[in-house]
Amino acid sequence: MSVRIRRVYEAPEPGDGVRVLVDRLWPRGLSKEAARLDEWPKGLTPSTELRRWYHAGERSYEEFADRYEAELAAPEAAELLDHVRELAGQGDVTLLTASKSPERSHAAVLARLLNE
Repeated sequence: MSVRIRRVYEAPEPGDGVRVLVDRLWPRGLSKEAARLDEWPKGLTPSTELRRWYHAGERSYEEFADRYEAELAAPEAAELLDHVRELAGQGDVTLLTASKSPERSHAAVLARLLNE
């Protein structure tokens, strides 16, 4: 099992496995054909409020991660997280995000949880 993070703007690779977009909003300037997604579980993404809070200024990534993990405990998000975990149990999964810093984004929180 392998869960990795990539920017959605990067060209798909054969080793991507199941490609899962983990952003709530569709990436600007990218066609659905070019994205080559397998899944887009919007309910797994951070709430609009949390996303705005994190991007409003100098916010701690650690506090963001804690708040996001709390959101992931909600029934819908927990169910979607379990689904992606099942996919990862069957093979490679690539979490896709438009974030310019994927290693300090919600995708990194998801990858950590899925790889535990």
